[in-house]
Amino acid sequence: MEFHVLPTRTGGAAENMALDFLLLQRYPDPAALRCRHYEWRSPAFTFGFGQKAAWVRGQLPPEGPFDLCRRPTGGGIVDHQNDWTYALVIPREHRLWETRATESYRVVHECLAQALRELGQPAAVKTKGDQLESGEINRPGPTPPASPGPGICFQRAELYDVIHERSGEKISGAAQKRNKHGLLFQGSIWKPSVGAVDWEEFGSRFVAALAVAAGVPAASTPWPNFNEDEVTGLIEQYSLPEWLDYR
Repeated sequence: MEFHVLPTRTGGAAENMALDFLLLQRYPDPAALRCRHYEWRSPAFTFGFGQKAAWVRGQLPPEGPFDLCRRPTGGGIVDHQNDWTYALVIPREHRLWETRATESYRVVHECLAQALRELGQPAAVKTKGDQLESGEINRPGPTPPASPGPGICFQRAELYDVIHERSGEKISGAAQKRNKHGLLFQGSIWKPSVGAVDWEEFGSRFVAALAVAAGVPAASTPWPNFNEDEVTGLIEQYSLPEWLDYR
């Protein structure tokens, strides 16, 4: 088994979500772990597959407009205006594919917190206390009132999220999708919740920690040669009002 670290790409919300899904569904080496960090072409929010788009729009800041897209994974609303975003795919051949969602979540976030600590950041994984109420955007701030469906990430930490070890402020959260192809893990770090970080160095340390936890050595790998018609078609699908308003 191999661990492929893919190059950084910048895209719009629909493109980023479509490419993450293709990494799960159509990767040329389906037995390899694969990981990528990516950036955003314009201010963007994404929201969980099971959320209602009308409710989501009501939670967004009034100063928009924002690029908005439904994710293939679950979870709440994520603000991508000042975050470090990544996707990790664990193939079904790996032992982590068979674990409970809470366990895979914990393992990945332990690696993320370790990488931050190595760079002098007081990061820890939340192991007890209240979990996120259904209905709260992934961004630090005061605890909001409960609302229907997973809401705004980063407002309050869930079990096994990454937090500031002294203040308890949420630093990083993620969402997962598990199917017959593997486990897609989409995660985000809210940069203002940590101090000055060399993000390139962080990415290298995060990958190194993941490689140790997975028991698979990591190697930089060129971007996969996906079918261009399939890529274009999926990006168009993720851009359609029918996808955005699926629920």
